[in-house]
Amino acid sequence: MATLLYRLGRASFRRRRMVVVLWLVLLAAVGGAALAFKGSTSSDFTMPGTESQRAIDALKHEFPEASGATGVIVVRAPEGKALADPALTAAVQGLVKEASALPGVVGAVDPFAARALSPDGRYALVQVQFAERSDGVTADQRSAYEQSGATARAAGLRVEHGGEVMNAEPEVGGTEGIGVVIALVVLVVTFGSLVAAGMTMLNALIGVAAGMAGLFALSSVISLTSTAPVLALMLGLAVGIDYSLFITSRHRQHLTEGEEPEEAAARAVGTAGSAVLFAGITVIIALAGLSVVNIPFLTVMGLAAAGTVAVAVLVALTLLPALLGFAGAKVLPRKLRDGSADRAAAAAKEGFGFRWARIVTRLRVPVIIVGILGLGALALPAAGMRLALQDPSASAEGTPAREAADLISTGFGPGFNGRLAMVVSSASAEKTAAAVQLVAPALQGTPDLVAVTPPNLSRDKRTALLAIIPKDGPTAESTEALVQEVRKRTHGIGGADVSLTGQTAVGIDVSEKLSDAMPIYLVLVVGLSVLLLMLVFRSILVPLKAALGFLLTVGATFGITVLIFQEGHLAGLLGVDTPGPLISFLPILLIGILFGLAMDYEVFLVSRMREDYVHGAGAQEATVSGMGHGARVVTAAALIMISVFAGFTLIDDPIIKSMGFALALGVAIDAFVVRMTIVPAVVSLLGRSAWWLPRWLDRALPNVDIEGEKLRAELAAPEDREPVTV
Repeated sequence: MATLLYRLGRASFRRRRMVVVLWLVLLAAVGGAALAFKGSTSSDFTMPGTESQRAIDALKHEFPEASGATGVIVVRAPEGKALADPALTAAVQGLVKEASALPGVVGAVDPFAARALSPDGRYALVQVQFAERSDGVTADQRSAYEQSGATARAAGLRVEHGGEVMNAEPEVGGTEGIGVVIALVVLVVTFGSLVAAGMTMLNALIGVAAGMAGLFALSSVISLTSTAPVLALMLGLAVGIDYSLFITSRHRQHLTEGEEPEEAAARAVGTAGSAVLFAGITVIIALAGLSVVNIPFLTVMGLAAAGTVAVAVLVALTLLPALLGFAGAKVLPRKLRDGSADRAAAAAKEGFGFRWARIVTRLRVPVIIVGILGLGALALPAAGMRLALQDPSASAEGTPAREAADLISTGFGPGFNGRLAMVVSSASAEKTAAAVQLVAPALQGTPDLVAVTPPNLSRDKRTALLAIIPKDGPTAESTEALVQEVRKRTHGIGGADVSLTGQTAVGIDVSEKLSDAMPIYLVLVVGLSVLLLMLVFRSILVPLKAALGFLLTVGATFGITVLIFQEGHLAGLLGVDTPGPLISFLPILLIGILFGLAMDYEVFLVSRMREDYVHGAGAQEATVSGMGHGARVVTAAALIMISVFAGFTLIDDPIIKSMGFALALGVAIDAFVVRMTIVPAVVSLLGRSAWWLPRWLDRALPNVDIEGEKLRAELAAPEDREPVTV
């Protein structure tokens, strides 16, 4: 592998103009395709095989007029007045007529006729039914809905717009660019060269632009959730910078050792590029493995992010050596560009990584014990983790959804924000009617149940839709228990098909499906990655140690995330207005992404240890050398990735905010505590046995030569090898 990548790096360096032109043409082509074929993203989640999805599908086919997105307009009378006042009543009814005539709306329900009035008569709910699901409602239709009610406001009413139709896509604006700016600063400090820093950032930006453009070009034929492009951007940018940083650092090292730029670039791609390739494959496996969960939106998120990572790897292995060819010696600090003596001194100088490695290996037993116990303690709060789908009342303060949710909670109670929808259907209108008559008696006395509304019937009267009003909000534990109890009491009632959906019901179904899929996912992803690392490192204990270290990382990450986002400790520092359960798919998504990134740093550090060990260094010497040479670049890579991820915590959307925080925290824990502290301590403790592999397995596994042993032998005897073809 190292020899093949060496040839690729040299070819890209020599034909750098052609390589750059090809990448620019490709970028222009996929960019044009993205503009021409870009489709809309969806905020709807589908989960085949669950009861809540069955209810949604039944409405779509049997009761299409009630299957679209719903809106709720909340109206409040001024202090000291009631909506029964003739002038205010007329204003509310005028609002109903206005909402009924909005584009995309099937109809709006008069709150006086539906008795959707608060006990004190000051609040009313206007139910608005759209023809299309939330992702099918256009921006113009949503804007018209949100702007309705001007006349009612002029009459003195407060009007707020909520409902699932207000589920807007998260906006990626300038605030996330702060992470990119910090990453650029880290690159400048690490390299001491604006040219090297700018070239590395440019390379990463080209890669992420190509990956994102390709993703949007496909969005017309695949259904993208609104969070999929954000995740792809987040990961593509982070790994793109890291991979370019790793290869550029090795290239600079070869230059300081006296190699010519072309040879330095080729060797960097051959050795560091091998680590990048296998690190990228590990990330791709972890992300693509999300498809085993069989939840479409999660599959799309994983594959979209995996695609951007694949592009980042390809860009690092081809475009980067071409850019290095244009940069020449300018990738070095100015003081090292001319004097070979200065370069030699810089190459021989030991940095903090060597000193840290010696401290860790000397105190390896205490380091291992303290590290494991400390991360274990941080993981304890994860035992109380609760999962749910996003609740409008947890949206950022000041947003329309939050304003409407707060107003509903004040006037009617928090349960009205989490209405459940019960769908009752059968082969005949008579059977459906009989089953519906049994629902209310069956639910009599159910804890935390406020009301069951009268049924709405489809045109053929074979399908009925009832609203179940819980006492508490959508994410409350009591509401989760209510969903289970309602399903238990009404299952198959009257011989009809009864299914329950709604935000809480969907969240429960997602959580259960993810829990069932988690063991399969872990076995598949961790198993494949361990085999891949076994292939790379020719070792059994190193891959197992890498996987066990990841468990420490993910446990501590979950624990701290629960403390902040669920329990509210220090939540104000991150702008979390309303702590609550974590988003249902966060654990499995976080596990997939963090596992891939953790293996990135494992490969970056341990591949150098393996490289020095194979080339004759002792086990302890190789551990110190690998850490010493890799610590600076891994530190920079981790700081860059943390900066990029942390930039997304500035987004108001709570889903993106929690994802960005958990990823930034996980990278920090894994890079600095696990990989750069516990890992060298464990490898030092294992000694030569760290690189043990049974002979039969050594013969069975193909030798990918990530450490470049064959390449080094070939380069050391130029008279005996064939000329490199480019």
